[in-house]
Amino acid sequence: MFEIYKSLADYLVYQVLHLPPNQQLALTFHFFIYDTLKIFTLLTLVIFLISLVRSYFPIEKTRHILSKHRVVALPLAALLGVVTPFCSCSAVPMFIGFVEAGIPLSAAFTFLVASPMVNEVALGLLISVFGFKVAAAYLTFGIAVAMLSVFLIGKLKPENLVGDYIFQLKVGETKERELTLKERLNYAAENVKAIMSKIWLYITVAIFIGGFIHGYVPENFVEDVVKGASFLSVPLAVAIGIPLYSNSAGILPVIQALISKGVPLGTALAFMMATTALSLPEFMILKQVMKPKLIAMFAIIVATSIVMAGYLFNLLF
Repeated sequence: MFEIYKSLADYLVYQVLHLPPNQQLALTFHFFIYDTLKIFTLLTLVIFLISLVRSYFPIEKTRHILSKHRVVALPLAALLGVVTPFCSCSAVPMFIGFVEAGIPLSAAFTFLVASPMVNEVALGLLISVFGFKVAAAYLTFGIAVAMLSVFLIGKLKPENLVGDYIFQLKVGETKERELTLKERLNYAAENVKAIMSKIWLYITVAIFIGGFIHGYVPENFVEDVVKGASFLSVPLAVAIGIPLYSNSAGILPVIQALISKGVPLGTALAFMMATTALSLPEFMILKQVMKPKLIAMFAIIVATSIVMAGYLFNLLF
């Protein structure tokens, strides 16, 4: 299928637009057309399949699993975070719901970090772009970052820094009807439509930025910047990523373009993790349920964990 997309991109760029090969504008348009077709196809397939799986795990069932199996609540929360397509902001209401349902605060924090950081859409795209090895490493280190962050936050005894009313609220369980296969397929299709309607513009812009970087940013320039930053390239990437706001799928085309220009994989993925797991809008929402001290602790610990993961990626790849 992707070969067809490549042939179509070749035809449009070189036959229809009559752009000469290896010209900057041609490289930009070719990257944009090919990656737009490829990424939107993968997004549709991955979101549909994950939504189908999620139809078997509604919110109430998820809460029940975590509250019932408290011994393995942390790894379960991390894994559930992987299969829930939430950005950092939309993960916050789930965090509140978990605490209200009596789930340990540590497990709720694990979900809060893992859900936006380790995104199933990004996993699918990483497999297609970089292969299973890199995708598996991203999954492993993303969950590890979530677990490490929560371990460190737990050592600081943060319960008194969360709004008291959160612990006082309790969510009653609702009985949910078992869906038929047709209803699950319809749910998955509707979820694809709903998610794509929200993110298509951001992804398109991100692909265009990636295409611009691919076509116009000299490879030596990027390499010189990274080499100039040297040991500080990973924390610099994290510091730049935190003020931005995106999901993994939206930022991945930019990451792909940066890596193609010589940015080390660990540095690029650290930038992606910081952009998706930490954001200013998320902090504004968290301010409603956490005291500023806890938000600062959360941001510093997660950012530090991401930096460590970035260095480890650079060593391994």
